Amino acid sequence: MHARHYLGLLVVTVAWGFNFAVVKIGLGHWPPLLFVGIRFVAVAIALSPFLRPLPRGKLLQVAALSVTLGVLHFGMIFAGMEKVDAATAAIAVQIQVPFAALLAAVVFKETLHWRRILGIVIAFLGVMLIAGQPRFAGELGSLALIVAAACVWATANIQIKLLGDDIEVFNLNGWVALLAAPQTLIVSWLTESGQMEAIRNAGWQAWGVIAYQAAFVTVMGYGVWYRMMRRFPINQVMPFTLLVPVFGVISGVLLLGDPLTGLMLLGGALTLLGVAIVVLRRPRVIAPGTKGGVSV
Repeated sequence: MHARHYLGLLVVTVAWGFNFAVVKIGLGHWPPLLFVGIRFVAVAIALSPFLRPLPRGKLLQVAALSVTLGVLHFGMIFAGMEKVDAATAAIAVQIQVPFAALLAAVVFKETLHWRRILGIVIAFLGVMLIAGQPRFAGELGSLALIVAAACVWATANIQIKLLGDDIEVFNLNGWVALLAAPQTLIVSWLTESGQMEAIRNAGWQAWGVIAYQAAFVTVMGYGVWYRMMRRFPINQVMPFTLLVPVFGVISGVLLLGDPLTGLMLLGGALTLLGVAIVVLRRPRVIAPGTKGGVSV
């Protein structure tokens, strides 16, 4: 890697990390599921030039993936972040990596050696410490939604692995967005209120967070990321994912004034340590392929 490659990966992790604060700002304007639905509309439009027919027999698998990621993963994480600060969400969602390792062991019969088991235990312990903070006494349901969303992401990760590597990343993201948008908007219409008011009153900031999701998180972020994944060994690229929650916490503290307690720092450190052990011991649990992948 040259310096420009490191810089490119650093820019991506900053964009993905600060997205937690951006989402939190967006939730001040949009109902969660409406936010997710409009986000997918924007991503589908942004990726429309890259859409190609799916390989034969893959449509049903991609449709199932759109349900898992679109309605469930994004719906739960955005709903959970309504009452959970960005810094906490950035740490808690990292539990998706241990979940993915556990599912890979079940589905693909991958061996969990003692180091990875230790990493999984440490990561879960870190999230439990965060959940034990007194300020979450009345918001454990929202934090549980984020943890559940991480579990759903791990399930989607298995779905992506089963799809294989014959669908380009932008094509897959485009199809998932195209299929997930109407589903999420329908669920929003059935379960939420105030959608038309939110759309009528949306200003530059409300639409700006949507544009950030499409342009920086998806097009720029995954364009750079998967280019690096194709060019360099996975072990060289995947450790950069550990910077995402760090920048997520920084974004919450700097932009939103999120509190940073000693217990949260300890829980966050344990979570990241556990995730680091899993990633460095078996990076493919969050790298299902160099062609496929969906923004999270």
